[in-house]
Amino acid sequence: MDFSQLKSLFSQNADSKQATKMSAYMQNKFAYFGIPRPKQKELEKQFFTNDKTSDPIDWQFIFDCFNANERELQYVALDYIKRHSKQLTVNDIPNLKRLIETKSWWDSVDCLDQIVGGIALKDEGINQTLLKWSMDKNFWLRRIAIDHQLGRKDKTNTELLATIIKNNFGQTEFFINKAIGWSLREYSKTNPKWVKDFIKQNEKDMAKLSIREASKYLQ
Repeated sequence: MDFSQLKSLFSQNADSKQATKMSAYMQNKFAYFGIPRPKQKELEKQFFTNDKTSDPIDWQFIFDCFNANERELQYVALDYIKRHSKQLTVNDIPNLKRLIETKSWWDSVDCLDQIVGGIALKDEGINQTLLKWSMDKNFWLRRIAIDHQLGRKDKTNTELLATIIKNNFGQTEFFINKAIGWSLREYSKTNPKWVKDFIKQNEKDMAKLSIREASKYLQ
């Protein structure tokens, strides 16, 4: 994958006014080319023309995208990883961890959440790593651990979910307490009784935000 070609393509489609708005929306944490998502997708389709999903994953290209200033290039890297998701194994976890810890914010982390979750669903060997992440000093790794089972429905490992959530009780970090509520709310669509019982048993240790989010679909 030719990173310089990608950057040139996006630079040619930059819009400074949109860039200012997009950066402001993300609390000015990142610079932008100012390319709206639909246009990004069009440019990606053009760029990925010769990329076969069976080709080996080009991790250097991915790291180049993540090291770049403009946020859209990180989005391209994430879309590229998703294109090659069937190739991902537990051996790719160290590289994914590196991405989680690079230019961390909810937009990239929540996408990587789905990617890590996909690997974990195929290989339970990653569960011990996720348990370690659930107690890491980096709260973005903890958020990944909490939410990596989103959408699993009846394939959810409730013992793992409960342990990871309990490892994060007593936190003041918004993104952690929100993640706890999100994971429970999502699972409540499949097993509301389990979620009700979990809240009842742990209510005194849970943040109000987590309880409010988790109870959204409960009656």
